[in-house]
Amino acid sequence: MSMQKILLVILIMALCTYLPRMLPLALFRKKIKNQYISSLLCYLPYGILAAMVFPDIFSSTASVISGIAGTVTALVLAYRRRGLLPVAVSACAAVFITERILALMGIL
Repeated sequence: MSMQKILLVILIMALCTYLPRMLPLALFRKKIKNQYISSLLCYLPYGILAAMVFPDIFSSTASVISGIAGTVTALVLAYRRRGLLPVAVSACAAVFITERILALMGIL
């Protein structure tokens, strides 16, 4: 991945997380009472980041199988409400171990 693409992705991710949180503060004087709009503004940055990052998960590893193993590990731990650091480290470990197993089997 080129440096320009990395910087572009970082810029877009920063805008996607900052704008939905900043715009309601700048546009609305009163507290937003509509539960639908409030939850939309709360979860919008996560949805956009997931849509941008998720496709790259499978192409960033040596094998799609190891990408799936890391994704499943991260999803299970996140569902069990683990913190960001344990989820990220465990997903990386799952990818590493899966790639070593695939290399031993001669698949990679």
